[in-house]
Amino acid sequence: MSNICIQPKETAEKLSTGSIVPFNGVNVRTNIPVGLMPRNRVAKPKKGVKYSPLKATRVQAAKRAYVTRNINLDVAKYLKRGRVVPKAGDLVLAKITHLGQHKRIEKVDGRRAFLHVGDEIILSYGARYAADQFEGYVPQDLSECYMVAAGGIAATYASKNARVKNPTRIKPIGIICDKNRDIINLKRSAVSVPQDLNSNINPHIIAVVGSGMNAGKTTVAANIIHSLGQENLKVAALKITGTGAGGDMWQYQDAGAQIAYDFTDAGYPSTFKTPKDELRCIMELLVNAAKVKKPDVIVVEIADGLLQEETNYIISSDWFKSQIDALVFAARDGLSASAGVSLLQAHQLPLLAIGGMLTSAPLYVRETALATDVPILDALAYSDTAQLAHDLLRSP
Repeated sequence: MSNICIQPKETAEKLSTGSIVPFNGVNVRTNIPVGLMPRNRVAKPKKGVKYSPLKATRVQAAKRAYVTRNINLDVAKYLKRGRVVPKAGDLVLAKITHLGQHKRIEKVDGRRAFLHVGDEIILSYGARYAADQFEGYVPQDLSECYMVAAGGIAATYASKNARVKNPTRIKPIGIICDKNRDIINLKRSAVSVPQDLNSNINPHIIAVVGSGMNAGKTTVAANIIHSLGQENLKVAALKITGTGAGGDMWQYQDAGAQIAYDFTDAGYPSTFKTPKDELRCIMELLVNAAKVKKPDVIVVEIADGLLQEETNYIISSDWFKSQIDALVFAARDGLSASAGVSLLQAHQLPLLAIGGMLTSAPLYVRETALATDVPILDALAYSDTAQLAHDLLRSP
């Protein structure tokens, strides 16, 4: 795999002098190595920006969301207020002003804590694309917005599925900063990979994509992980796109994945509206992080459906096709299976099998078998895990 991506940490810090300092390099104006630059600088407030001290007891008392789990909040010392333009991944302390669809927040340990009006919570700004719930975007200021995902996404509210309530409303109190008044962003906690990673580690990579949200992708991935694990194979599970939440990670691990990462481990609260070159970086970073632990197989799940913007870009990219060995497609019914197969085959992807929600209905299975020539994978129907493992690891 090519090493084209810089690890997705914050790429630059602004010194009080206005100079720009890359994280792992030299000052682009002075050529002074980063390690020799002044460390105990404090950013000068811009006009209309205010900083207020943030006590550790207040941080500890706040209900902290899943997407923030990798951040060490012992370094949180200030709240940045006023004329601030948030960015995806910025941590924000906010107060619940009205309970809507999400009456619970998924905490860093996975427990779903009940929310009450007046509660202070720690979220990350981000965008969300969820056809079954909300469409949301990173706000342009610190005005009232919404918690659009239980995993901890603060965003505007652009649209919603008619079957869900309006999102829970929040009032941002301030963006969380460290002692130098630098904003704490999720990219600080991105997993790192050794520069001398052994290039001879080449696990078999199986991708799982779907026709849409709730097509059964995670269940398919979990069944694959479990079946391979039963044959004493070391399996890594990755989710490279979506909206931050712990449910899929717990399901992978419960199925037997010995290694599990998602895009939040790359420093992203969600991937909707993420620049396309960064999507490639996320996948390469997480695959390489998994390779460090020498798995036999890596199962990679891509969120949402084939027509979703980021997913469509990924499946149509040569770099994605070159990285995977096989692909399993999860669909809800025969029609979505047939249309999805046509799209995947048009991109010449190594389609191995169809699975997902349709396998729960024999009539859907029959329709799919008539409409396509792709094998239908129902992992629960296999009594012989060795045969299933063999089928999963063969070339399409």
